Amino acid sequence: MAEYAELLGVFSVTSSSKSEVDYLGESTKGDLNVNQERLEALGVDGQAALGGPIEEIARIEAEEAKTLLSHLDIPDPLTSMHSPRGIFCSRTLNLRSISAIDYVLIDHHYLILLQAWEGRAYDYGMANLKSMGFPVDGLTFDQNLVIRGLIMDKERGNLVKADRFGYVKRAMHGTHMLSTRAVSEIYGRELVDLRKESRWEFLNTFFSVSEAVMYTQAVSKALFRAHVEGHLKSEIMADPGRFVEPDPELPLALLDQKEAGKQLVLITNSDYHYTNKMMQHAFNRFLPTTWGGEISSTWYLVIVSARKPEFFQMANPLYEIVTSDGLMRPCFKAHPGGLYSGGSAQMVENFLNIHGDEILYVGDHIYTDVSQSKVHLRWRTALICRELEDEFNALIHGRSHRTELIELIHQKEIVGDLFNQLRLALQRRTKGRPAQSRAATNMNNEDLTETMEKLLIVMQRLDYKIAPMLEEDGEHFNSRLWDKSHLTRQIEKYADIYTSRVSNFLQYTPFMYFRSQEQASGGVTVNAFSFSFKII
Repeated sequence: MAEYAELLGVFSVTSSSKSEVDYLGESTKGDLNVNQERLEALGVDGQAALGGPIEEIARIEAEEAKTLLSHLDIPDPLTSMHSPRGIFCSRTLNLRSISAIDYVLIDHHYLILLQAWEGRAYDYGMANLKSMGFPVDGLTFDQNLVIRGLIMDKERGNLVKADRFGYVKRAMHGTHMLSTRAVSEIYGRELVDLRKESRWEFLNTFFSVSEAVMYTQAVSKALFRAHVEGHLKSEIMADPGRFVEPDPELPLALLDQKEAGKQLVLITNSDYHYTNKMMQHAFNRFLPTTWGGEISSTWYLVIVSARKPEFFQMANPLYEIVTSDGLMRPCFKAHPGGLYSGGSAQMVENFLNIHGDEILYVGDHIYTDVSQSKVHLRWRTALICRELEDEFNALIHGRSHRTELIELIHQKEIVGDLFNQLRLALQRRTKGRPAQSRAATNMNNEDLTETMEKLLIVMQRLDYKIAPMLEEDGEHFNSRLWDKSHLTRQIEKYADIYTSRVSNFLQYTPFMYFRSQEQASGGVTVNAFSFSFKII
């Protein structure tokens, strides 16, 4: 043990006061440094083994590191990034420089069984609407009808999918998919602007899915959430095993972060009773026995009934929860390990005595969580998006489809280019002007028109083949081939890193340096994963 302590003296951790900004613009706070004098006192010559060009040394060390990681049964971080459980990066993030991590209590953490959860939400909504006189008999929940990331056009009653610029690419009226011509006629001259909340509603929560399914079935969603959410939470609390699939890796990932010196904060809009029940069922029972079974054993601070997004902009009163049945009293100052209701993000910053980019906020709502903490506080952000796993697997399984589609489009481009050249030659010939090439000049009118007719038929047949394949291409994150969806644009804009679940942090270390992926001009990525996934 003494030898271990002596070796630790070789290293020092960069403090906030001595931190700098590295060549990628990240703080060096938390980086490990070598005490050269201490090494020499121990008789270790760290430079002796570094003779030769650094490029060759780095190559050898990297190969040996991969071998050692394999022997230790530790996944290579680069391999993890090519996994559906990977953590992906849109803006470089040095996790070592993060002092606190704020987690929102989200149903992804418990791996909500979505079919059961959404199905019950739908049933409650339909029962409520039926009591109000709506004709809902015979309607059933179809989980494949709607996905997160779509946008509701409340003025026209359509569900739309827009690209990153706000142009509508697909639309559905009720349960009827509109044709390309209809979409162009309706939306050809307007863009989706999510700031106009009276017109557009972004479906970015799981409640949105059940709402939208009812909406597409010609039912107004008025009063839905107020009547449903309380009933659904009561049913989940009564039988959490029916709705919740616990993730034993989640507490372990958070323990690594806590033991690395990160202050963990839990922030949720849910009330104390729901939060406590869910944490007991899906989190606390997987903690090591030495950590105890209470919420405060892991969290430096717990805030329930946070009222986000107001939490990030307004100073709401803070109450301390003092009894197990949720009794509260007014409070003006938080204490480590405390359990509170209300408050504000500014209060959290003051309590932790850190601000801005030293805090990483982890949430699953782009607008009520991630964007607000980014825009108003400049916190670093991580988005939890469970659909990433299904999207990743679908794209991997659809590689042959994608390859065929790209080849067909490439063929049409070549045929189309020749057709356009011949068309231009014909146009110039009719105007008495020379063709743009000798070959085109030497073609007689019959050969020219016959060749153009053949090429036109080929392109039309290619279109018949390509069109349905394009409809199959891209789920949540792409609006069309090589075109990012509006959801993807929001992820790029507000989330520094993104992943399918919090437990994915267990595949990495609390000291991970996440680097954004290489991008070619126009924002098209060229690394192997992103080429097929096309998110960042």
